[in-house]
Amino acid sequence: MRLKSHRRRLWIDRLVRLFAGFSAVVGIFFLLWILWTVVSRGAAALNLTFFLKGPAPPGVPGGGLGNAVLGTLILTLLATLFGVPLGLLAGIFLSEFGRHHPIGGALRFVVNVLMGVPSIIVGLFVWAWLVVPLGGFSGLAGAVALAVLMVPVVVRTTEDMLRLMPDTLRESVLALGAPRWRMVAILLRGARTGLLTGVLLAVARISGETAPLLFTALNSPYWPRSLLKPMANLTVTIYNYALSPYPNWQQLAWGASLLITLSVLALTLVSRIFLGGRKAP
Repeated sequence: MRLKSHRRRLWIDRLVRLFAGFSAVVGIFFLLWILWTVVSRGAAALNLTFFLKGPAPPGVPGGGLGNAVLGTLILTLLATLFGVPLGLLAGIFLSEFGRHHPIGGALRFVVNVLMGVPSIIVGLFVWAWLVVPLGGFSGLAGAVALAVLMVPVVVRTTEDMLRLMPDTLRESVLALGAPRWRMVAILLRGARTGLLTGVLLAVARISGETAPLLFTALNSPYWPRSLLKPMANLTVTIYNYALSPYPNWQQLAWGASLLITLSVLALTLVSRIFLGGRKAP
């Protein structure tokens, strides 16, 4: 009986290993397929004109997406400035002050819900509470929508990284008579690698979002001049250009797709290097 049971477990283990390996190969295959398609179709569009010039009129060859690249950088920077400090503070509260507090439990529940809310719902929310009162689409509304998507990622990462810090470190700092804010500062310094990783992952999370920007920043053929006006961005431009009948616009859409893909890939690699290659002191 024991021999049969041992053989059965071995066969189950082999089948599970085989299925897991096959699934990994399939996933890698489709990833490489997507990368090859985007690179082969979009590489020709990435040149100086793409980054330095604005879009050409419909049907006219030439032009670039420099305005959309700049608009995306502005939206991402503003979203990071809005979302990261709020996420860090909320994560610190959940880890150090509200771990066993009812408010902490409610906040953790809200964060978990926000993690699963579709981005288009966030766009509709910001449209109702910011776009309508301001009287029109704006880059500010787009940045707020992206910040809302960033906050739960930063909160969860901050809480998890701070909880990994040993309680003996907390007790040692407090035993020396240091105030609690000083203890938090020491914990943040020790967990800075993981916190930076969370920020990079949050930026990567919003890099390819289109739905919330359709309801907030919309798009513009002009260079960004005001945060209270519609602002050009790569994701909405890809959506519009990919559906257009003009070959040069479709080529620019592939180039923008490649640029976003490379940006997300770079952020992911940097975050993995920080997470795996450096140790907190």
